[in-house]
Amino acid sequence: MPDITHTAVLGAGVIGASWAALFLAAGRSVTVFDPAPAAEARTRAYVDTAWPTLTELGLTGRGTPGALRFAGSAEEAVAEAGFIQENLPERLPLKHDLFARIEAALPPAAILSSSTSGLTLEALQQGWRNPAPLILGHPFNPPHLIPLVELTANAATGPGILERAEAFYADIGKVTIRIRKGMPGHIANRLQAAVWREAVHMAVEGVASVGDIDKAMWAGPGLRWAAMGPTMLFNLGAGDGGLQAFCDHFRDTFNSWWDDLGQIHLTDEVIETLVAGIRQEAGGQSPSELAARRDAMIVALQRALGDMRRSA
Repeated sequence: MPDITHTAVLGAGVIGASWAALFLAAGRSVTVFDPAPAAEARTRAYVDTAWPTLTELGLTGRGTPGALRFAGSAEEAVAEAGFIQENLPERLPLKHDLFARIEAALPPAAILSSSTSGLTLEALQQGWRNPAPLILGHPFNPPHLIPLVELTANAATGPGILERAEAFYADIGKVTIRIRKGMPGHIANRLQAAVWREAVHMAVEGVASVGDIDKAMWAGPGLRWAAMGPTMLFNLGAGDGGLQAFCDHFRDTFNSWWDDLGQIHLTDEVIETLVAGIRQEAGGQSPSELAARRDAMIVALQRALGDMRRSA
């Protein structure tokens, strides 16, 4: 995407700082705006921490962490940017106020992608006089490690905006999907919410410990799901007969399991059970230590899967 060489990041929390690191690694210059007093120091520290991991993934060949600067206003941040990633908290008044302030400052061909995980594109567009530059681009945390971006456009989105956004994200190493119909939580969050609901249900019912339920995921289907999605994997589960044979054989089984899945809510008592279980599973390790382990394993998986997909 040679036409997008300069980017902006609005909101430099964990998501925004991660986007900034990835944009820098992909050879783009980045201007960040976040009004928090310590935002610049936190963002630079995040980029410094993420850079070795991005290098290990082979993503820093075009970039330098030195192409990062901070603006005193959102309008200044977007003034020369071809691509803007917005990462404000999930509150429509905040986002609408930001959009109203920056709309006139956007370059003519700029794309603004919102990282929102729960708001709809239609709701976001209400903050614009002309929402043509706006697209919904929801990442999976942390964006510099997890490839997925869920994209939504509609009739009010400008011509070619969706396609240019897809090309930009692909160039920086992302995997995009198009959401055809908006739903709360989009796609990936709804999938993980469904799995977690049943995990919580089984923990509360005493089927197994929180740690063993987690283990059942990462040592079982989680490994397969890192390679292919559940429907494709079940397609392979019946050999040459494919998905039709699988469904013919397991129709009644899955229907009975679905009928038996738990309906549960995060009450105080349920949360107490989960927190106690996760403390036991953590074994005294701090969240930062666990996050470092998570990131190292994600990097190893990404490298292995990336090598295999490139050779396919």
